[in-house]
Amino acid sequence: MDPFVALADPVRRDLLRALASGPARVVDLAARHPISRPAVSKHLRVLTEAGLVTAEDRGRERHYMLARPGLAPVRALLDELAGHRPPIPESAFDALDLEVRRTVHDRRAGTDAAPGTGRPQEEWA
Repeated sequence: MDPFVALADPVRRDLLRALASGPARVVDLAARHPISRPAVSKHLRVLTEAGLVTAEDRGRERHYMLARPGLAPVRALLDELAGHRPPIPESAFDALDLEVRRTVHDRRAGTDAAPGTGRPQEEWA
């Protein structure tokens, strides 16, 4: 199962938050939610199928743990999205070039005009 499908449900996301602090039993996880223990078990099954959770039998109890490697596709998508920046349009560079040229010209002329105002520095305030 796709981890993004599993993460779409708020109950499953909350179960992952709980498991991030350490292993837990179904009964402990169910106590945190207003839904039945079988419903929590179904959510855990979906998370297990998505590779986000693992289960380990300890005697008569089953303990669930967060499977951090299962989050790799989610992390990869977030890293990809964070790395994409919209390109700076050429017109922005043209405007910057114009402002730099204007500033250099004003300084050479001795007016030190306030940026974008054309007013001498003494009148800035």
